[in-house]
Amino acid sequence: MALPLLPGNSFNRNVGKEKFHKSQHWGFCNKVMMLVSDEKPGIGGELLLGQKPRAKYSIYPKGTESDAPSWVVFDKQVLSFDAYVEDEVADKTEEDYRIRQYKIYFYPEDDTIEVNEPQVTNSGLPQGTSIRRHRISLPPPDEDKFYTVYHFNINTDVVFYGRTFKIYDCDTFTKNFLRKIGVKLNSPVKCPEDPYMKGRKMLQALMKPLRPYESLSTLKQFLEYDKQVLRFFCLWDDTTSLFGDRRELILHYFLSDDTIEIKEVNPCNSGRDTMSLFLQRKRLPKFAPTGVYQPGQITDQTVLNVYGGWSVRQVSGYLLDSLKLGHIKQEFYKDSDLAIGTTINVWGRKVLICDCDEFTKWYYKTKYGVENFTSIPCKPPPLPKIERKFPPYTGFGSEEDSLRSCISLRPTPVCRNFRKFAEKDSYGYISYKLRFFAKLITDKGVHLDRMFVVSYFLSDNTMSVFELTEKNSGMNGGRFLRRLRVKRPGQDIFKSELSEYIQPEELYIGARINVNGYVFHLLNADEYTLNYMENNVDKFPLSNFDLALEKLKKEKSKSKEVKQVFTAIDSMNTKMVDYNTFREIIMSITAGKLTEHEFITIARHYRAVEDKEIHVNVLITMAHEQLKKNSFENFEILISTCVYQDREKKKVLPSKYIRTLCKSSRLPITEDLLMALLSRFEDSEKQINYDSFFAALNWRTNPVVEWETNSVLEEKIEDVWMGSPSPIPVKYISYMPLLKDVFDLEED
Repeated sequence: MALPLLPGNSFNRNVGKEKFHKSQHWGFCNKVMMLVSDEKPGIGGELLLGQKPRAKYSIYPKGTESDAPSWVVFDKQVLSFDAYVEDEVADKTEEDYRIRQYKIYFYPEDDTIEVNEPQVTNSGLPQGTSIRRHRISLPPPDEDKFYTVYHFNINTDVVFYGRTFKIYDCDTFTKNFLRKIGVKLNSPVKCPEDPYMKGRKMLQALMKPLRPYESLSTLKQFLEYDKQVLRFFCLWDDTTSLFGDRRELILHYFLSDDTIEIKEVNPCNSGRDTMSLFLQRKRLPKFAPTGVYQPGQITDQTVLNVYGGWSVRQVSGYLLDSLKLGHIKQEFYKDSDLAIGTTINVWGRKVLICDCDEFTKWYYKTKYGVENFTSIPCKPPPLPKIERKFPPYTGFGSEEDSLRSCISLRPTPVCRNFRKFAEKDSYGYISYKLRFFAKLITDKGVHLDRMFVVSYFLSDNTMSVFELTEKNSGMNGGRFLRRLRVKRPGQDIFKSELSEYIQPEELYIGARINVNGYVFHLLNADEYTLNYMENNVDKFPLSNFDLALEKLKKEKSKSKEVKQVFTAIDSMNTKMVDYNTFREIIMSITAGKLTEHEFITIARHYRAVEDKEIHVNVLITMAHEQLKKNSFENFEILISTCVYQDREKKKVLPSKYIRTLCKSSRLPITEDLLMALLSRFEDSEKQINYDSFFAALNWRTNPVVEWETNSVLEEKIEDVWMGSPSPIPVKYISYMPLLKDVFDLEED
C-alpha cells in the first residue's frame, strides 16, 4: 500500500487508473464554470509521464469541438425520427392490427429520449406523450447500457420497454447530423397505412345523404364577428316633400347576424323630438316596402312534419321542405352592398352613404380590397346671406356708438381690441409710437416755415400732431391735434358703412398725408421709427434693404463712372463721403426711381461707424451740476475712508469698492453717470486712484470749464424733439461696400 504523502504518489484513490496527480483549477469555458486541467507538455513538446495525447479529430459534427460539457455544445439540438408500431387487435372482426405513428426525439446533450404520438381526429385512442423524456436502457441482455445516437438509423427497429418502434424516416437536420458523425443512412421507407382508417375512408366516400341537407347554423359567424360593428354616416334628403328637411343618420351594420340599426342625429334647436332609434335592429330588405305576410310565412326553413313516439320526449325528429315550394324569396342588404356613395332603400326612404369610420375602412380594405374612401359632404349648402342694411350715420357721437344702437335694442359700449392694445402698448424703452418730422404744405407764406411732429400710436391706430416752438416766428406752437383716429380724405360723412382710417403702412419718409384738411409732408423720422420699419418689412416695403438694392443693381452699366465720381470726391482716400454728396450721386444715377425712404434705408445700411464716446470733461461737468444742486461737499470724509481701507498705501482701490462707497455715502449722482466716470478713471487692473477721482468731483476746489452738454441730453430725450431735428440721418457713408455689393467692384 502506497503512502499518500510520499513524493510521487497520487492523492487519487484510483491508483490503478492514474499514476500521478493532475493539478486543476476553476475556470470558465463558453461562459460555464468548470475544472480546467493545468497539464502542460514537457521540454521539447514531449508529454509528461501519465499524460494522454489530445485527439486531433472529433467524432462530433464540425463546429462542435470544444472543451465545454456536451450539454453546452448540444443545447437546444434535437434529433427527430418518424416511426410506427403495429399493435395487435384481439376480438374484433373489423381489424387484426392497427398502425400507430410516433415521433421519437433524441437529445444529444444528455442522450435522453422522448416519444410522442400525434393527435388523430376521432381515433378513440389516448394520444399525446407516450414516453417522457429520460434515458432508456437497451433491451436484454444489454440492459446495463443506454441508447446513444449510434443506435438510431432509418429503416431500423428500436425497442423501448418491450414495444418495437420501426423508424422509417427523419427530418433534414437529423440526416445532416448523422452524416457528420459518420453514420451511413439507410434509404427511407413508406409508412404502411392503417387498415381500419383506410376502410373507414372508403366507407365515408360511398355514403351519400338520402335527401339534401341545408345547414343554417350561424354560430360560427357569431363567434367570429361578435361585437364587431360597421358604422356609416348617412344622409336622407327629404326636402322634396312638404315640410321636408335633410336628416343626418348613423347606420350600424352588425357583422355577427347581418342586421342593421339606424340612429338619427338631431342638431340643437331643431324642433324635433328625440327618438332613440330611426330603425330598430333587424335585417333590412332591399325591395321594401313589400306586401303584408302572414305570421310564419317568411322563414328560413319550412317544416313539413314531425315524428316521434309515446315517450317522455314525444318529438324525436322533423321533416323539412327540401324543394321550398311555398318559400318567399327576399333579398337583404349584406356588407358587400354598403359603400360610400351608394344609395340604399330604407323602407321607401332613399338614404345616401357619405362616410364611414376607421374600423369600417380597415374591414373593407382587408376583405374586399377597397382603397377609395372619398367622403361626401353631409352638411347642407350654406343659406344665402341676407345683407343687413343699417341706417346712415346721424352725426351724433362716434360712428361705432351709432352702429351699436342699431344692432340691439339695448346698446352696449364699443369693444376695443384689448389684445392689440396690450401687445402694442408702450413698455419701458419700447414705445410702439412712430414719430415723423413734417412740414405743412400751404400756399400762404406765413405758414411755410411751420414745423410739426406727427406721432402715430400703434396700440389703437391714433395720431397726434405737435407743432415745434420757434422764437420770433409769431406762432405759439404746442399741440396742433389731440390724439384721435384720422379718417382718410374723400369719404362721405353720413353713410351706413364705417369710415376708413389712416393705417401705419401709409406713413413713410416723403409721404404726404391729409389730416383733417391739412396736408403734411413727412421729412424725417426718429431712430426708433426707422428701426421698427426695418424690422417689419412685410408691412413697410420701403424699408426693405434688398428691394431698394435691386433698383440700384439695374444701373450696373454705370459702375465705372460711379467709381470715378466717388474717387474724385474722396481726395483724402478715407473711403467715406458725407450724406449730402452721397445723396446727390445716388439720386442722379437712379433718375428718380428711388424714393426718399428707400435712399435713407440704403444710407443707414452703409453708414460709417462714428466715435460716440463722451469726453471725460463733459461727464465731470454733468456730475458737478448734480453735486451743486444737492450741495454735496463731503469729499474729505470719502478720501479718509479710502486711506483707511488702503492697507498697502498704494493710493488705489478696486473699482467695486469705490462704487459701493459712493452708494453708501449717498453721493447724488445717477447710476449711469457714476458707472461712466468709474470706467474712465480705472486702470487695466480695475483699480482707481481715489485721490484723483474725488479731487475731480470736488466742485469747490477743482472747478471745470463748462462744456456744452445740450447735444448729449437731446439725444436721450424721446418724448419730444428739442428744436428742429437734423434732416441728416447719418453723417458719413462707406461707399466701397456699396460698390462691391451693387457693381461688383473691388478696392484697387
